[in-house]
Amino acid sequence: MGNIIVLAIVAAVFYYIFKSYARYTDYSKEAFKNFSVSKEALQKSELGLFVALVAKVAKADGKVDALEAQLIGIMFEDIANVFPEPHKTKDLLKEIFNEEKERGDNTEQLAQTLARSIKADRAKQQQFMGFLIQLAFVDGEVSQSEENILQLIAEALSFDPQAYHAIFDQFEKMMRNIQPKANINDAYKLLGVNATDDIDTVKKAYRKLVKQYHPDIIKSQGKDEAYMQEATAKTQEINQAYEMIKKARE
Repeated sequence: MGNIIVLAIVAAVFYYIFKSYARYTDYSKEAFKNFSVSKEALQKSELGLFVALVAKVAKADGKVDALEAQLIGIMFEDIANVFPEPHKTKDLLKEIFNEEKERGDNTEQLAQTLARSIKADRAKQQQFMGFLIQLAFVDGEVSQSEENILQLIAEALSFDPQAYHAIFDQFEKMMRNIQPKANINDAYKLLGVNATDDIDTVKKAYRKLVKQYHPDIIKSQGKDEAYMQEATAKTQEINQAYEMIKKARE
């Protein structure tokens, strides 16, 4: 399966994952306005524990590939923006992520700590597990090592097995059904660039559009389903176009 299909899947599933954020407002700037940003404090926070688990899933198959890095980068920005010092927070989250991706002995412990923190809150469980499953699918398939870690985390969180399989099955269905539709001329037009522009110009245009349309966890709070559908569809088109242009230039 090519990168165009993979990125289409990633964008399409954003609607499912971030739909819950539209109704979930615990993680807001107001909630963290008195938070004293430090590495230790972030490591103990729900979001810091989640970042550590993201690292485990991302590195489960031995490496963090470019597509995973893209999704994780968006996640860092989303999370950092709810804290008083976003730039400092983002740097510390990256540090936590880089340390945890090299460790393989504490996944269950981290998940159990997060479970105690969220106290079987189904909405939070759905958010966290949804993102982790999405991350495992981002390169087009889920390896056995990735699936083992996902199941370990789900069990530690006491996540409903039926809900777990429902999310997993939905991703698999999307992988089978999503097909790219744009041609190369449409791709250049969508990104607002010309066939004669260099790849750096194309990349800048792509990143600008992704930032504009990506349905992140802050922008989606309080938004309705129509907003999420529109943002997700646009993100899918942008990703398809960029991957098509890159492939044409190989």
